[in-house]
Amino acid sequence: MSAEQTQNRPIRPRITRVRVWSPALAALLVGTAVLYLWGLGASKWANAFYAAAVQAGSSDATAMLFGSSDAANAITVDKTPAALWVMDVSARLFGFNPWSMLVPQALMGVAAVGLIYAGVSRLLGPGAGLLAGTILALTPVAALMFRFNNPDALLVLMLVAAAYCTQRACEKDASRWWLVAAGAAVGVGFLAKMLQALLVLPALGGAYLLAGHRPLRRRLLDTALAGVAVVVSAGWYVALVELWPASARPYIGGSQHNSVVELALGYNGVGRLTGNEPGGLGNLNHDVGWGRLLGYGMGADIGWLLPAAVICIVAGFALTWRSPRTDPVRAALTLWGGWLAVTAAVFSFMNGIVHPYYTVALAPAIAAGIGIGATLLWRRRTDIHAATALAGTVVVTVVLAAQLLSRTVDWLPWLRATVAVGGVGAAALILVASRLGPVAARVVAGVAVASCLAAPAAYSVATAAIPHSGAIPSVGPAGGGGFAFGGLLSSPTPRLDLIRVLAADADRFSWVAAVVGSNNAAGYQLATGAPVMAVGGFNGTDPSPTLDEFVRAVDEGRIHYFIQGRVMTMGRAPQSGSTESVAIRDWVDAHFPAQTVDGTVIYDLTAPISQPAHSSGQR
Repeated sequence: MSAEQTQNRPIRPRITRVRVWSPALAALLVGTAVLYLWGLGASKWANAFYAAAVQAGSSDATAMLFGSSDAANAITVDKTPAALWVMDVSARLFGFNPWSMLVPQALMGVAAVGLIYAGVSRLLGPGAGLLAGTILALTPVAALMFRFNNPDALLVLMLVAAAYCTQRACEKDASRWWLVAAGAAVGVGFLAKMLQALLVLPALGGAYLLAGHRPLRRRLLDTALAGVAVVVSAGWYVALVELWPASARPYIGGSQHNSVVELALGYNGVGRLTGNEPGGLGNLNHDVGWGRLLGYGMGADIGWLLPAAVICIVAGFALTWRSPRTDPVRAALTLWGGWLAVTAAVFSFMNGIVHPYYTVALAPAIAAGIGIGATLLWRRRTDIHAATALAGTVVVTVVLAAQLLSRTVDWLPWLRATVAVGGVGAAALILVASRLGPVAARVVAGVAVASCLAAPAAYSVATAAIPHSGAIPSVGPAGGGGFAFGGLLSSPTPRLDLIRVLAADADRFSWVAAVVGSNNAAGYQLATGAPVMAVGGFNGTDPSPTLDEFVRAVDEGRIHYFIQGRVMTMGRAPQSGSTESVAIRDWVDAHFPAQTVDGTVIYDLTAPISQPAHSSGQR
């Protein structure tokens, strides 16, 4: 059979077992680990909001269970706490420090890359798996978030695990327990970042219903069982929180009625889509629409290979459309393509709070889609249509890379020209690759891949090279879009004199201080090592504590100081929510003496100017 006939015959992939210790896989995982772990401690507490919760959970069981912001259990973070549990366990084993908190995040990134490699390699061999894993590892937003302490690392790992299990469930003679395991993984993802985890369910269910080997009735039953697994693996915790006496647990941060169900469906659910988030700030980006993912807000995070993924996935469907219903490659394209389409649409049109780093959830779908689609196109390169699609993919990618690089014009200016020249040259040679010898063809493929990955790889290295802090970290080089210490929504860093004042007699109080806003509280808590009450939660708009509850705690001698801090709303007033924090601040100002320490105004709540008010009528 001729080479041309071989490349144009129907695609019948053979499911293969991935060699665990293959040199390619070892190199991929070691390289990913180096990128994600090198200099990791430079970010110190990274997102202080979550770091404070890890500090609390590492010392108090109740705080760990509920994800409390402080060890005295005033209020929780505004997410379910599965991601915190991972860091809490590490901190309990190795002590609470930046490395014990951040290393688990990096290792979850390495595991996600390994799973992508394993899934794609089972379909099309180690070359395709290596391409997919490398793309995930070198996506800038992945290099950012797998070195950070937000919940996204666990979310992405669980979703990749769910996709891998679903792919295995679609194989011949596979156990239905693979699909149940996929549902359980999505449920754990829910406990990391709530409803965002459910965005992949249409893709997972659709792929299995389309391509599973069992009869339709059995496939429907298996899908229902997987749905039950989602509910059980996520619902046990929701039920526990809702049934636990409210007086014996911290207030559920991010909700207006102390309810984790409200938090999941409101502030972290439908409100993110509509912008109607009680206590939220609304959409601050003003870029709703399909262009958002390539725009100035998100483009540098995820946009580099997004068009390439769309082309490769569509081309993959075109190449497999005559395949049997159970074709595993088309099932995988349905899975990863559905994941990409649904998540991209939601991120593009969300009217509520949305941050660029959310796009890390797109990275696995982009990586797998390109790994599968590009490999199929390369194997059919003697077909002018496949060769043209592959060449076009390279050209589109390098042109977009040059445009994204132009946004940081003073950073590596030579890279734009290098990427453009290498990519266009490789694209031209791809059109005649069928006439080249095997060695020359591999060189062309290598140049094409290198040209397409050079820009995001450089951006990923630049991202990993600088420390990141604050609630909204950003990718890229220092001064070119990446925020080092002092990033957006960062926490205060008190100086030594203020720390000494706040920490004095700390063991006599439940909270050494109270301050409006969780970011403010986190900075003082991490500095003193003692609980600080976050009045009003993250935005200062949660009704916890109420003025009456705060007054009662002061009368009981449970709070030492009140700190006058700024509420970090990025210049936007909250759209709705409680004003209890304003009432508390005004009450403190009216009844207690103010003093300034290291430029910060604090109030000693044990030394009132006048008799404290004891009723809501004196607000």
